[in-house]
Amino acid sequence: MSNHLGKRYVCEECAAEVLCTKAGNGSFVCCDKEMQIKQAQPLPSSD
Repeated sequence: MSNHLGKRYVCEECAAEVLCTKAGNGSFVCCDKEMQIKQAQPLPSSD
């Protein structure tokens, strides 16, 4: 797996976050598990 420049990765165990500043091969690991890309939060409605 490759990491993506500018994406945030989050650990689902301890909620630690990492910001990728250099793209390349490999993956981020925390708590012996691979970190997942953090999903964007929805913007509030302007209704």
